[in-house]
Amino acid sequence: MVQKLVVATGNPGKLREMQAYLTDLDCELVLKPADLEVEETGTTFAENACLKASQVAKALGQWAIADDSGLAIDALDGAPGLYSARYGPTEAACIDRVLAELGDSSDRQAAFICVVAIARPDGSIATQAEGICPGEILHAPRGVGGFGYDPIFYLPEHQMSFAEMPADLKHRISHRGLAFDQLLPHLPALWAIAND
Repeated sequence: MVQKLVVATGNPGKLREMQAYLTDLDCELVLKPADLEVEETGTTFAENACLKASQVAKALGQWAIADDSGLAIDALDGAPGLYSARYGPTEAACIDRVLAELGDSSDRQAAFICVVAIARPDGSIATQAEGICPGEILHAPRGVGGFGYDPIFYLPEHQMSFAEMPADLKHRISHRGLAFDQLLPHLPALWAIAND
């Protein structure tokens, strides 16, 4: 039986990315209704992911999945963090702001963090997982792939930014990929219970 999961996002790109991680499972992802808004009032990525999954699941009476992710930069005390997507009016503005705030700082350590949560139809959280991908912030953007901060997020062991990386490699080693790696082994048992 195909398990339907409502993705707590209005972003088709995010749905496609999540679907790619779930290809080996009988799982169909659908976007939440556009008029169902969830205010992200959590103080951590985990709180926001659980909040989004829980509220969407409860509102629709269906299983729901949500993720919350962002970029945490050591020299900026973890900023942009929870505000990564809202750090500027555009993706380019977000990058410009980060580069301006870092300036010539030699401490360029950073990490992409992602928490994925799955909620039961009653809104209770069935499972959650966190993925952390450490890297460094470049002095200028490199590459044209990906989205968001990918052009300035550099992985020394691969000697390229996320934006220069082949999609399959990024898919495997990214914060989202690592979170799904932890989550996937738990899903068959969840679906078995769900369809009991």
